[in-house]
Amino acid sequence: MPVLAVNVDHVATIRQARLGKEPDPVTAAHICELAGASAIIMHLREDRRHIQDRDVALFSQSIQTRFHLEMAATKEMQEIALRYEPQMVCLVPEKRQELTTEGGLDVASRVSELQAYLAPLADKGIKASLFIDADPAQIEAAVEIGAEFIEIHTGHYSDAATEADRHKELESILTGIAKAQDLGLKVNLGHGLDYHNIFAFRDVPGIQEYSIGHSIISRAVLTGLPEAVERMVAIVDSFAD
Repeated sequence: MPVLAVNVDHVATIRQARLGKEPDPVTAAHICELAGASAIIMHLREDRRHIQDRDVALFSQSIQTRFHLEMAATKEMQEIALRYEPQMVCLVPEKRQELTTEGGLDVASRVSELQAYLAPLADKGIKASLFIDADPAQIEAAVEIGAEFIEIHTGHYSDAATEADRHKELESILTGIAKAQDLGLKVNLGHGLDYHNIFAFRDVPGIQEYSIGHSIISRAVLTGLPEAVERMVAIVDSFAD
């Protein structure tokens, strides 16, 4: 049965616009939990553009569901993950100039490096996911690295300008999901998914988790955070019918 993981980064984005105290992403995270989210995602970026160290520390002490920490594969982030012990880390590519994560991590060229990087996290019982494109080479490399999970990047599908492009990207993702599952990986999906385009995956078996942030926070501005989360939880739950 798939579950919903809510990314609260953009609550922090609004707070950082004024460098103030509100809205508080930690409070938002707990509201999401109360509304039915099965996990909370925070992406602690090198430049601290939204989520701050304080947010990670406070939420790690008060979590009621599962805490997933998105991060680049740097020594600093490894030390933070070992300090706060989230249930899962998701390794993502990161560039200072990007507005949001633009593509998947290139794991195929970093197998030995990432194996060594994840080893101390595994020793602490922290699960690992790799945010990758639906590329056979990257999927095979994720298996070689020993990751239990991958999160397939759905942004190219979500952002496709034409129906033909959208169909092409969807077919690529569906092929990648099947290959990953055949190789024993657990598959999450995320990036750009919203209340409409997510239905393309309704009949896809074996998805573990949908990682969604921007569309939920955008809807919450208009309808309130509990309603926005509850509606997405209901959609994801319907996929198990």
